[in-house]
Amino acid sequence: MSIPLRPVSAVTALTDALRDRVLSGELAPGTALPEQELALSYGVARPTVREALAALVHEGLLRRERNRSAYVPEVSPADLADLMFVRRPLEDLMATALAGHRVAAADEALTRLAALPGDSPWSQVVAEHMALHQALVVAVGSPRLERLYTSLAAETRLGLVRLRNVYEDRDVLVAEHRDLLDAIETGPPDAARVAVMSHLDHSWGTS
Repeated sequence: MSIPLRPVSAVTALTDALRDRVLSGELAPGTALPEQELALSYGVARPTVREALAALVHEGLLRRERNRSAYVPEVSPADLADLMFVRRPLEDLMATALAGHRVAAADEALTRLAALPGDSPWSQVVAEHMALHQALVVAVGSPRLERLYTSLAAETRLGLVRLRNVYEDRDVLVAEHRDLLDAIETGPPDAARVAVMSHLDHSWGTS
């Protein structure tokens, strides 16, 4: 009995293309993504489209409801405010735990962010930005903190779409995160906590 091979390359390519469009803001909140239209637009089979959409639904970048096409979810100002309400205590715990330490994985993410070409898709900037913050949380060594933080990843990624206009100059984004890592390393805990909260307030416009 023959077993059909999963078209990994086509699925991956389509997933990456759609992710870029979502994170760049090209696909606005509420945009529906019908399978048939995508199949025709990209010249791929519907099963390929279905797998790519499922991957993005799993990442939280798309939503799918019964008898409805996958769509880009809306993250309202109220959603962002609530997201930050929950993130703040988690980031505060991170800052307290890591004060006086340097996290190599966060530095590596910052180096990759700084090395991105100026015309890189915003999705790549988001990926390294997320990797830096995730590395800080992981370095705390608390599985529960990491689990809670990861549960907010999808909305955080979608929220970062709006920061593409805040950080049109990539050097500013890099400099701010370098200052953040320096402040955490220098400590003491109270100073690290203030630095992290100030970073969140400035980045997300919640001050």
